[in-house]
Amino acid sequence: MQSKINVIAAVGLALGGALGMAGAIATQQNVQAILWAIDGAGLVMAASLLAMKYFRTGNDVVAGGFLIFAIGEGLILLSAPAAGLTGSITAFAGGTALWGTALLLVSIPKLFAVPIRILGIVSAGLFILTSARIFWGEQLLPTSAPLPTYAYPLLVATFVGWIWTLWREGDSK
Repeated sequence: MQSKINVIAAVGLALGGALGMAGAIATQQNVQAILWAIDGAGLVMAASLLAMKYFRTGNDVVAGGFLIFAIGEGLILLSAPAAGLTGSITAFAGGTALWGTALLLVSIPKLFAVPIRILGIVSAGLFILTSARIFWGEQLLPTSAPLPTYAYPLLVATFVGWIWTLWREGDSK
């Protein structure tokens, strides 16, 4: 039987991944904003629950990573829907820096399977590079290619790995 936290976190990660990708390809700003607002709320919820879950099990570094991910997503959520793409660049840079940091904290410890950890580490590097480029003065939008656009599928693949892990935990109990 799946624990309630695992189910709720998995739903939040799935919504975040699916609607985040949909928002990245949406062409109408209002549609993009609502997709990203739901995506962001789902990810903040999931990451917060996972932070508590892993803290309780003594996986403090992983728990801290999920907490930082929630903060980063909250920062992005704060401005992205209302500010539009151009107005959200500063918050996006801060959020992606926190995403990268969080992904490293979640992925370096040996809690998740190696492929999931590799996806998280590569995704972290791409988001840290994205934020560094913005802080350096480039005007990268959340939809700019190749970065950050090509980093999103790796992030979503990492979410899928986390969801898979949550479901496997439930099956083994």
